[in-house]
Amino acid sequence: MMNTTSLTIEDIQQDVDSELENIQRELKEISLLVSQSRAEVDKLAQRNAQLAGQLRALNANLENVPRADIKALYDNAQDAQQRLFAMRGQLEKLQSDQSNLERLGRQLTSLRGALDTWITQRAGKNSMGMNGQLVLSRVIEAQEGERLRLSRQLHDEPAQALSNFVLQSEIAMRLFEKDPNLARTELASMKTAANATLQKIRNFIFDLRPMMLDDLGLAPTIKRYVDAFKEKTGITTTLQVMGTERRLESIREVMLFRGLQELLSNARNHAQATAITVEFDIDDYRARVQVEDNGLGFDPEAALSGESRSIGLAALKERLEVLGGSLTIDSQTGQGARVAMELPVGDTR
Repeated sequence: MMNTTSLTIEDIQQDVDSELENIQRELKEISLLVSQSRAEVDKLAQRNAQLAGQLRALNANLENVPRADIKALYDNAQDAQQRLFAMRGQLEKLQSDQSNLERLGRQLTSLRGALDTWITQRAGKNSMGMNGQLVLSRVIEAQEGERLRLSRQLHDEPAQALSNFVLQSEIAMRLFEKDPNLARTELASMKTAANATLQKIRNFIFDLRPMMLDDLGLAPTIKRYVDAFKEKTGITTTLQVMGTERRLESIREVMLFRGLQELLSNARNHAQATAITVEFDIDDYRARVQVEDNGLGFDPEAALSGESRSIGLAALKERLEVLGGSLTIDSQTGQGARVAMELPVGDTR
């Protein structure tokens, strides 16, 4: 992690450029691994198809085949199936990592553009103020922290799930010889667990960086996220969309979406709200997202400064101000909260 105590704009530019180079290098390596893994999956799939044919032929002539040959064929089929399952899991993880690296590259490219704009607006100055240094360094640190969290969660949850699936498939294969009905029950259980794990991973990826944010823009993504939040938490959450839907710069769309995630998370985890209203309004000059809840409320001044400051709200305020925006808070202890983010629309896509 970079040293923020003596950070300059040139340091930040170099750090972003270096990270972009690392991403490009990692993407090349992952692309090669994806290609190799895909080829191995195809090979194993063909092998499994051949063994499946042999098993069908064996079942049709079971009485005339030596027991040792039957056991050997079933062992080979089980081993091939486990290898195929594991390799498919590896391929899916590599493809997911590849996709997330590509998205991170786009984010850093947008950040690089924001840095260039920062320099242009302050032409003639030799250095940045300390506040600007800390804001931009926090942006990069937040991205690195998000990347680390992604790496850990994708490594832990899918790896554990795959281990369980391999174990269940092995149990099912053994049961087929003794109790086919129980084996089918085990396979049905494995299918249910696989679907649940897949949905968890999809939800995690959506929370981290929904692809529809890049494809469709901010308004549809906010609608989808609010619906998912309401379903997952059980909190009464309503959304009002006003103005004319339009695309913004990627960095501005990401900023507002991340801010919405932060505000909804605060309303759920800290304010203990039972009802939330989200408003999204956009016109030719600015985009505004407001979150109002009926929760416990708080002291806005304390949340943004001093020892009791909220790191999330303070960092969000600083990031918005970097792009010429603002964060306004209207809240009192015991009387809920209304927090609004506002950004100039900037260049559109």
